[in-house]
Amino acid sequence: MEQILILKGQQTLINDHEVFLVESGEQALTFVKLTLVDLIILDIVMPGIDGYEVLVRLKETPATQAIPVIFISANTSHDDEAKGFELGAMDYIAKPFSTAIVRARVRNQLLIKQKNDLLEVLASIDGLTEIPNRRYLDENLSREWRRSQRTGTPLSVLLMDIDHFKRYNDCYGHRAGDDCLKRVAHALVAACERGSDFVARYGGEEFAAVLPNTNQQDAWQCANKLRDAVNALNIPHKASLNADHITISIGIATTEFGQVYAEQTLLEEADLGLYEAKDTGRDKIVARVIAASE
Repeated sequence: MEQILILKGQQTLINDHEVFLVESGEQALTFVKLTLVDLIILDIVMPGIDGYEVLVRLKETPATQAIPVIFISANTSHDDEAKGFELGAMDYIAKPFSTAIVRARVRNQLLIKQKNDLLEVLASIDGLTEIPNRRYLDENLSREWRRSQRTGTPLSVLLMDIDHFKRYNDCYGHRAGDDCLKRVAHALVAACERGSDFVARYGGEEFAAVLPNTNQQDAWQCANKLRDAVNALNIPHKASLNADHITISIGIATTEFGQVYAEQTLLEEADLGLYEAKDTGRDKIVARVIAASE
């Protein structure tokens, strides 16, 4: 059931949706920090900050900026209505209002949000392997890196490459290559057991894993699990130069103790580790030691 936050106690939707009622803009802003909602309905005139200010603050915050907002107001001024739309409101209902109209407009906004949410999910999924794509990786790595800097907790990134994949494609064909990518992707995802970890397709035959609150030693253990999971698939690869089955090489980079780096630095360091693993025989793991910055 959709969750709707309503300011100033309108009861119209209580039988149709899971409704939360608050009395002021400040309470609403506090509420949405802790609870996910699908829609917000608010009056323009309220105790404390007004509805316009609430909307501005919602749009300034990444976690709440996509929540659709409907204004309800006794003021029928077109200027007020226009201001609401300019600030990002999705609809504007003037009092006195028809219950049927409110329900219909709420239903329409919820349907639009469901479609937008689905499009957002689809935009973050790799079409072939059906795991997160590079866009999802970049967005989530950025968020986890900021959290690591804020809390001083370690963050590790793994870059993985299927060994001699071009030779595999040349030997078995691109259809078999696509199937190989899917099987490897699913094995990597299944081997990441913590809910906070995630694996994404980095591009081509490369994958990446982001491991929040994970030091280098624990990242190494995770990398071994991922490497073993791919080996356990036992996908034949007679054209490989290092094994008779599909293997992966892995580079690890870890930032600890609140070290100040751009998240791209972690990817670059992991890539250097991956290059070294491939250059020294493949089916290997190499961890990069990042020196503390001043």
